[in-house]
Amino acid sequence: MTARFDAIGITVSHMDRSVPFYRLLGLEFPEKAETEGHVEAALPGGMRLMLDTEEVVRSFDPEYEPPTRAGRIGLAFLCDSAEQVDEIYSTMINAGHRGKMEPFDAFWGQRYATVFDPDENLVDLFAPLRH
Repeated sequence: MTARFDAIGITVSHMDRSVPFYRLLGLEFPEKAETEGHVEAALPGGMRLMLDTEEVVRSFDPEYEPPTRAGRIGLAFLCDSAEQVDEIYSTMINAGHRGKMEPFDAFWGQRYATVFDPDENLVDLFAPLRH
């Protein structure tokens, strides 16, 4: 039997900040997910994004300590167009989230931007440039 990649898990400090952040990017979480210790959103292709609070992780790993530096994980969201990269970036910044790289035309042929999620994970927004 072969193991099958099924989910991406992120440990979050504040579920009430993380769920709204990922909802702005189009992920769907159950109602009142902000108050839960573990939540999941379905991803394309049958994958799942799982968010667990530090408290939940400590319930089965009492010695867990979150990293003290940014960059626990990086995620990338494909946008429909270069304009959508700009729009989503603006939406995230206007909602109070911090940007790392404002949208730019990358030499590798994509419109590209990066924001931080509430736990300082990098979230890339990108779309192919159409010339």
